[in-house]
Amino acid sequence: MELAFIGGGNMARAIIGGLLARGAKAAAIGVVEPDAAARERLASELGVAAVDEPGAALAEAATLVFAVKPQQMREAARACAPHASRALVVSIAAGIRIGDLARWLGGHERVVRAMPNTPALVHAGVTGLFARPSVGARDREAAAALLAAVGEAIWFDREEDLDAVTAVSGSGPAYVFYAIEALEQAARELGLAEGASRSLALWTFVGATKLAIERGEEPAALRAQVTSKGGTTERALEVLEQARVKRAFVEAVKAACERSRELGAALGKDPA
Repeated sequence: MELAFIGGGNMARAIIGGLLARGAKAAAIGVVEPDAAARERLASELGVAAVDEPGAALAEAATLVFAVKPQQMREAARACAPHASRALVVSIAAGIRIGDLARWLGGHERVVRAMPNTPALVHAGVTGLFARPSVGARDREAAAALLAAVGEAIWFDREEDLDAVTAVSGSGPAYVFYAIEALEQAARELGLAEGASRSLALWTFVGATKLAIERGEEPAALRAQVTSKGGTTERALEVLEQARVKRAFVEAVKAACERSRELGAALGKDPA
């Protein structure tokens, strides 16, 4: 195998699916997954080889992608360490710092940390990437190409930036769903049918986002274009401003960033 995933959950499946859609060969991809039912699904739906534990076959992989839960990373990394010495390692486990992962891998240097988000499941994600200067250009290109299979990939210069990435785009889909919930609730309270309320809310977000991407203008400018003097939108925005919704939103994202830092510190501690 050329590419091996440690963990065969939703994110791993999304990336594999994206790679296959771009022409990658299933025969070149393997997955280490302890759950038998998950291994069967990986083999039957994606055509990749799935095994129950790390083995010598991993030593052939040019890239190892750690896609396990953060709480499982220490054990998984130590189990894979004897087979990972020649591979580029990419971690998509939230909060796990490169120094800790490198230590668990026995001092491995070729490590890239990635923070994708759940829209990767429909190949519309965005991923923040970071690597130390010791990781060369070819490895960086390989890591970026891997994550580009499920959306946009953006490099950051400091590892601590990934805590902010976690708070903004990692947790971000939940903020969007929260806003969709509110818009749908408002529609229903105004007397619209349930199905129509859901469709109006969803397609408003889809359309507004598509417009912002394609126009490339500042969101504030686009908002101003929708807001006529003395009109309905202006009245609605006045209520939001009086309630300090924007300020509360910013504070919420900052709180998520702080929690990401706390979790990173806690997850990186080895047992006494």
